[in-house]
Amino acid sequence: MVDILQRWERQGLVLPRHAHGYGSAVMGDPCIVWDEALGGWRMFLFCEPPGHGQALCLRPDEVGPGHWTFAGPLTFTNPDRLLGGHTHKPYVVMDSQHPNRAAQIDGRFCLATVSHLGQQKVVQQAWAAKLAGPWTLEPGPLIPPGAADAFDGKHVDAVSAYYFADRREILYFYMGYPSRPQARAGNRYGSAQGCATQRVGSESIQKLGVVLPPSPEPGHWASGWVGGLQLLPGQAHRWLAIVNASPAEPDPAANEVFREEPPPSLGGFAYTDELWPVAGWQWSPQPIEWIADIPPAAVAAGEGTNLWRQHILALPNGGLALFYNSGYYGLEQIYLKMANRALILTCRRPPLQ
Repeated sequence: MVDILQRWERQGLVLPRHAHGYGSAVMGDPCIVWDEALGGWRMFLFCEPPGHGQALCLRPDEVGPGHWTFAGPLTFTNPDRLLGGHTHKPYVVMDSQHPNRAAQIDGRFCLATVSHLGQQKVVQQAWAAKLAGPWTLEPGPLIPPGAADAFDGKHVDAVSAYYFADRREILYFYMGYPSRPQARAGNRYGSAQGCATQRVGSESIQKLGVVLPPSPEPGHWASGWVGGLQLLPGQAHRWLAIVNASPAEPDPAANEVFREEPPPSLGGFAYTDELWPVAGWQWSPQPIEWIADIPPAAVAAGEGTNLWRQHILALPNGGLALFYNSGYYGLEQIYLKMANRALILTCRRPPLQ
């Protein structure tokens, strides 16, 4: 599967930080879906300030630099329900069988977003009749942190979500930070990828625990900590996930802003052949790109330090677009690589209709 990873061609900066106001600190963590009402792509993103935003592209196959328009923050009918008064990293619940297609669940769209409850990150849920919003928040956290000794005892972060119509369930993947050392091979303080399920009509979730811990192999690109995940139906394997992770182990005694996610953040793949993708995950041996291999021209354009949240967009023309944010912490912008699906053969591509 994964000799594919050298075949991406860098396209450059897609969404830069703004000089002031919305998105002047961070433009990142893209989640892209086809919006029928718009007749184009709608990107939900981590836009700081205020933490959330959206961008639009009206060309189905031309998604590179110059084709995206920032459309401001998301709107909520009940913003008073934003836990901590702030939310970020929004992710639309997707159809598990069709990449980049938002799931309509009983006629509505669903959004998962990361908010704060005191000093801890939690996941909230919102619903809307249109992808353009406005979104109506459910009260309280949907996915709270776990017990003090759990893998997610400190924070629940970087959520993604997928609807399985045959099961009438939403499957959530999320980044769990521990507050205490974990009993596992390899490092004991790095974040891991966990998952939870929610039956349609239920207000509660069931946590299933860790599905993708840091690799126990020393020096592996994902041996330090594990970040956000995008689930894709596969070809070589039943399911494919593109994940951001790091070989650097967190130091609980450190005081730096990056103490829980030390650089470098890298992008790469994991895969499973299980029908229900909550077990059997294996890491690919290499990332898509090491920081040291970023070309000088890309470094001059702002890339470096980290390659954050990776998101694949399967295009109608058979191409694959890989979006990611890069740059120093809190100074990130969204960049793009492209590949020909015929060369990569990793994920299935549905028609737009």
